[in-house]
Order: sequence, then C-alpha cells, then structure tokens
Amino acid sequence: MSQPSKSARRNNKKNRASQTQQTATQHTAGATATASPEVKWSVAGINNVVLIPALFTLALLALSFTSRVQQHDVLLYSFWAACLGLVLFQGGLIARCKKHGEERSFIIALKPQHYVQAMVHTSVFIYWGYYWEPVQDHVVLIIAQIIFAYAFDMMLSWWRRENYQLGFGPFPIIFSTNLFLWFRDDWFYLQFIMVAIGFLGKEFVRWNRDGRRVHIFNPSAFTLGLFSLVLITTNTTDITWGPQIASTLTLAPNIYSYLFIAGLVVMYFFSITLVAASAAAVLFLLSAVYYAATGVPYFLDSEIPSAVFLGLHLLITDPSTSPRTPTGKFVFGILYGIGVFVLYTLLSLFGAPTFYDKLLCVPLLNLSVQWIDRAVYPLRNVNWLEKIGLGVTPSRKANLGHMAVWILFFAGMTLFGKTDAKHTGDSYPFWVQACEEGRPTACDRLILLETTYCNDGSGWACNELAANFANGRFVEQDQQQALSYFARACELKYQAGCVNLLDPSTISQTDPRMFDLRLLLREGGQNLLETPDDELIQRACDHGWAFACRSASGDGSNQVTQR
Repeated sequence: MSQPSKSARRNNKKNRASQTQQTATQHTAGATATASPEVKWSVAGINNVVLIPALFTLALLALSFTSRVQQHDVLLYSFWAACLGLVLFQGGLIARCKKHGEERSFIIALKPQHYVQAMVHTSVFIYWGYYWEPVQDHVVLIIAQIIFAYAFDMMLSWWRRENYQLGFGPFPIIFSTNLFLWFRDDWFYLQFIMVAIGFLGKEFVRWNRDGRRVHIFNPSAFTLGLFSLVLITTNTTDITWGPQIASTLTLAPNIYSYLFIAGLVVMYFFSITLVAASAAAVLFLLSAVYYAATGVPYFLDSEIPSAVFLGLHLLITDPSTSPRTPTGKFVFGILYGIGVFVLYTLLSLFGAPTFYDKLLCVPLLNLSVQWIDRAVYPLRNVNWLEKIGLGVTPSRKANLGHMAVWILFFAGMTLFGKTDAKHTGDSYPFWVQACEEGRPTACDRLILLETTYCNDGSGWACNELAANFANGRFVEQDQQQALSYFARACELKYQAGCVNLLDPSTISQTDPRMFDLRLLLREGGQNLLETPDDELIQRACDHGWAFACRSASGDGSNQVTQR
C-alpha cells in the first residue's frame, strides 16, 4: 500500500487541528450563557433605512442642547459635526437602496457577552464615578457615543448586507473604550472619530476563523491601541483624560476587591478565567522578582496598577477575539502580563506616559490568537493537562475549578497586603532612602512623586522639589527650575518657599504641614481632608516620617532647618 505524500499528511494535520478548534468553539459556546433566540423583524421597503437611523441622529442632536454640551463651543460643534456625518451617511445609504431596489431589516440578537459585560462595565462606572466627579460629568458624553455608535454601526452593516443584528453590541465597545481613554472637551470630535474607526475595523478587518468570517480585533482595544500610538508619537496625551483615568480608580475604596468580584461575573459566564488569572499571576510574580532583585517596586505604588487590573478583566477578555482552547487562553494571558511588564519600562525609557502599557499590546495579541491555538494543538494528547482543564477542549466544570484557584490566589495576595492595602511605594521616605542608596529608578521616581504632589497643591513638595533642583540633589542642577518651584511653593502659602524665593543662597526646608500630609499620605488617592490630626500624625509615622513619630510620642518639633 502506498504511503500518503508529505503534502497530504500536512493537510490532514491541518484539518485535524481545524476540527479540534471548531470543537473547542462549540464547547466554549456551550460553556457560556445561552443567547436569546434570534428573531427576524422585517419592515418592507426603505422605511428602516429612513426612520431608525434618523431617530438616533435626532437623539444625538437633542443631547447637543443639554447644558453639559452647550457650555463648551468645541464640544457643541463636535456633536453637530457627528450629526451631519450621520445624515450624509444615511443619505448615501438611502440612495444606494433606492438605486438597487433593496430592503433592509433587523435581526434581534440579544447576546449575553454583550449585555452581561455592559452591566459589569456600568457597575464599575457607578462605583468609580461616586468617588471621582469627572465620571459623573462624562455620563452625557458616554450616552452620546452609544447613540452615535448604534446609528453608525447600523448604517455600516446595511451598506454591506441586508440585515443588522440589533442587540447590546455597541454598549461594551463604548464602555470599555471610555474606561481607559476619553478626549477633553476641546478635542471631543476625536472621540466620535475613534468610535467610528472601531466599528470600521470590526467590519472590514476580518479573517477566516473556524470556518467563519469574523473580525480580528477587539473593537475597543483596536482603537485604544491605534490612538495610543498616535498620542505617543505626537506627544499629545494632554488632550485626553488618560493619565487621570488611570490614576483615579484608586479613589474608590478597595478597588482591587471590587474589580475582582466584578471580574468573577465575566469569568463565570464566558469562561475567560484563564486569560485574566494568568495575566494577573504573571504580573504579581514579575513584580515580586523585580522587588527582590532591586529593593524597589517595579510599578510605582502597586504590584499591579489598578487600571491594568481593570484591563485584564474587562479589556483582553473578549471571547470573540481571544483563543478558543484553554491552553491558548492561558498562554494569551501570560503574554499579556509579560507585554504590560515590558511596555512599562519601554515607555518610561522613551519618556512616554506609562499608562499606555495595558493598551498597546492587545491588538498584537488579537492577531496571534489563531497561531496560539495552533501552537498548543500538539498538547491534545497530554492527559494530565486535560485533567486540570488546560488541554484543548473547554469545559464549564474546568472553568469553575480555575475560578476557585483564582479566588484562592487573589485571597492570598490580599492577605499579604498586595492589593488594597498600603503599599511600600506609597511612602515618600522610602523613596528618599532608596534614592540615597542608589537603587534603580529610585531618584527618578522620587522626583516624579514630588512633582505630582506639587501639582496637587502641596507647598512642601514644591519647596522640596525646588531645593533638589537648586542643590543638584537627586536631579541635575537647574536654578531656573528651582526658582519656578520656590515661587509655586510661595503661591501655595508655604513660608519656607517664600523665604527661599527671596534669598535662594540659603535654602530653608521644614517638615510638612498638616495640609501637606493630607496629600502625601493618600495611598493612591484616599480623601484625608476630614481625617483628625492625631490620626494623620500616626499615619505619617507608619509611612516612615521621623518627625511624625517624634510628635506621636510627645517629642515632636517643626523647626526650620538650614541646608
């Protein structure tokens, strides 16, 4: 009997891999919540194309007359420009349908991966927004983006096919985008452009996967990654709220625990536990190794930044753009964790904002999902992997086991103070000591902390920063910068700053005032304005402030020291 050719053997191997992946897809679909049955709703003629998008456009126009939009001219014109764009798009679509005598219809498809994720996103916005007012101020703009997204997505679909799947699809795309990046009012027209590009990418950037033509990229991750590159290249991050979004999640108490619980909902319904858990475990591990090797935290004041923790639960876990196989999901999460870790350093080296670390690698990972699933296919015969749910065949039972392991892991990290507790990097005296000892990046981070506190309104921090520039201590000497920060300290009614501004030849430095301590001891953003003075002093002592420990023991002083 003749042997099969090498080409035939390769084709057979590919076919078996494809069959296994299709089986994995079927199992995954069965392991998630069952979608509502699709119901086709058809209205004859051109009525759909005329009426429905027009209603969304009118709703967007109506929002432009709210006080939130009317108070800013550029924002108002951005809304009107978006409405005009939708009207022109609709006009072209109507002309196309009339020319070809075509009708358009809806398919109502209520998919759990859309409405469950939307509910989880909403809960995060509510919890975070309760503690950070700009989120509340942004609600109208989020609603506007959802309306725009429905109209644009609907007409884009009708341009290419007869049916539009009407459901909650735009909600998680808009919500996940706004959890990480939104533009300031002066530039808000870019937000509408970003939304449009996301849906264009979803519609046109496609490939064959498991016998179906599907989109490659997570739509929100695609636009976030693309716009992040543009903002970094053009050095225009300041036209966005990106840095503030990344840093204010911790204003909400116990944000890690909250995101953990919210993430369990997504894990339960969509079996993405291996993605999120492996990414988190890798970041915890790499952070621990870095601290053991250098004596300083890798991330400034956390083991995993809160915005990254949010991202690994609600950005990279889209079931449609992640691997199908359990092993593939595990590898996908590991690669995300490594990617974030490496990008944090690379962005720092290039002087770019580090909050982009969680956004840039997602599109690249989306591109790799088929390769990952094919790469792990040879593990199909490893029985022990199947037994622990890390084989190539998904199962709901295995996902519940993975969730149990993740719960235990997070509980352990919390027990060791690696999540919501006070972090080593929260302590200013720690960074002073680390800098004096010459530990890696410590001096740069010390100057960064002083700059941040100064910008937040701490006169003491401005004076310390100015003194460092004046003396060339921890940073290159710069007398002009020193005078600028002394002036800022004086504006903030910090007496030593005024003294130094008048006579910088002898630099005066004092211990922080109570108001300064309320800024310096926030541990990621806690509001300490109402904290009693004695409690604040004890908190400062816990952070390593020697003067506070003396004061707490009844031997405190606040003398001006000459340096």
